[in-house]
Amino acid sequence: MTTTYRSSWLDEDLDSLRELARSFCEKELEPRMERFIEQHHVDRDLWSRAGSLGLLCMSIPEEYGGGGGTFAHEAVLIEEQARIGDSSWGAPLHSGIVAHYLLAYGTEGQKRHWLPRMASGEVVGAIAMTEPGTGSDLQNVKTRAVREGDEYVLDGSKTFITNGSQADLIIVVAKTGGDGAAGISLILVEGDRPGFRRGRVLDKIGQRGQDTSELFFDAVRVPVTNLLGESEGQGFVQLMQQLPQERLILAVGSTAAVESALTRTVAYTKQRQAFGKPLFSFQNTRFTLAEVATEARIMRVFTDDCVARHIRGELDIATVAMAKWWTSDRAMANIDECLQLHGGYGYMTEYPIARMWVDNRVQKIYAGTNEIMKEIIARTL
Repeated sequence: MTTTYRSSWLDEDLDSLRELARSFCEKELEPRMERFIEQHHVDRDLWSRAGSLGLLCMSIPEEYGGGGGTFAHEAVLIEEQARIGDSSWGAPLHSGIVAHYLLAYGTEGQKRHWLPRMASGEVVGAIAMTEPGTGSDLQNVKTRAVREGDEYVLDGSKTFITNGSQADLIIVVAKTGGDGAAGISLILVEGDRPGFRRGRVLDKIGQRGQDTSELFFDAVRVPVTNLLGESEGQGFVQLMQQLPQERLILAVGSTAAVESALTRTVAYTKQRQAFGKPLFSFQNTRFTLAEVATEARIMRVFTDDCVARHIRGELDIATVAMAKWWTSDRAMANIDECLQLHGGYGYMTEYPIARMWVDNRVQKIYAGTNEIMKEIIARTL
């Protein structure tokens, strides 16, 4: 699609990164997407190949093995992954979320031990928040970490955990004290600890190549030095401080998904014939695509403003909540319009638009449902 718009936060360095990220996604992800879906996880060596190219933990300082960049570097890779329609590789969570919990709250020893290995792809990261009976209400998680001497003993279960079957390091949200937010802590659990086990990779309607898993903790012992933060009870505040970046990641991905859907649908309607002429020649098709293009541009401008503000350290919780709910909501509406223009073929899984439709539906649910986002916004009014 021809456009003169350029994101304000881009520069020549990021343009070069985009070339690398696009090449990686087209060569390493796109040809293997069907296999990832069949096996319900990416190949493990994909992580090390990405690490060798410097595509992991790009916004982590160089002293900890990262790329020394900003969130803009992560955003470029997120956009390129969305452009090809891949939802299998959990790199945005690994690099943009898990690594930043360690960077923000880890001890010097924790950061030097884990972050270089995450940047190389040797270690895959995950964060375990959601439980079978607890979704957005993180204050009431049931997983407990009871201190016994120099160890915590963890008991509980988690579900819907991205990177769950491959993770070597899991940040676990657990109760270490009293009721409510004050009793929440974050604890690092290595994937080879006795008593820790992985359940099934969950059977989802979308993102079928992502190893979203159940995790179980049965008297799992970890040293108290695995606590993330200076003292117990800081976990809820840590989550609230880091969730805005997670929500911005979703806004970036939703925006890029609509742009990709639009590009694919314009191309499809120009080559697909109906009644002896291209679909694009019909006014309904052109007007529908004009509407999608307009919404895609509005999504892009809003998201770009959020990215620029986040890089400057100025992005507030309410605004990113607006971005998360609105872009994920409009992504589904606009991808649905694009699917409709594909006719019956839009319902066939071999067409990328069908996969994009089911893959993006969860954006309205995770990182806090869109209803929770509206509640966050309403509290500021």
